[in-house]
Amino acid sequence: EVQLVESGGGLVQAGGSLRLSCAASGFTFDDYAIGWFRQAPGKEREGVSCISSSDGSTYYADSVKGRFTISSDNAKNTVYLQMNSLKPEDTAVYYCAASVDPYYSGSYYLSMRGYGMDYWGKGTLVTVSS
Repeated sequence: EVQLVESGGGLVQAGGSLRLSCAASGFTFDDYAIGWFRQAPGKEREGVSCISSSDGSTYYADSVKGRFTISSDNAKNTVYLQMNSLKPEDTAVYYCAASVDPYYSGSYYLSMRGYGMDYWGKGTLVTVSS
């Protein structure tokens, strides 16, 4: 059974930092694409960042470039999202999603807001106060 469990969300002041973790079980980090997506109240889900195991490529939404960093620890089956210089507009529920043996690139999943991803976590709430 494949499971993705997010953690690390919480309340932080603008300008602060948080690190989100996505712990995966049920598959081995071999050939995968894992992304972070978020959904704010009243808005559609949007792609935040994605990492592909095939070449280690990372992708970011323009709104978070230079502030967020995605990384993976394959030995621990965990993907991280380091979020710095947080802004109130970053407030959202953040979801981790994975495609095992992906057909598409990580950039595709990011641009398509995660459509086509096989597995999803339940999300972790990030709230940034002004």
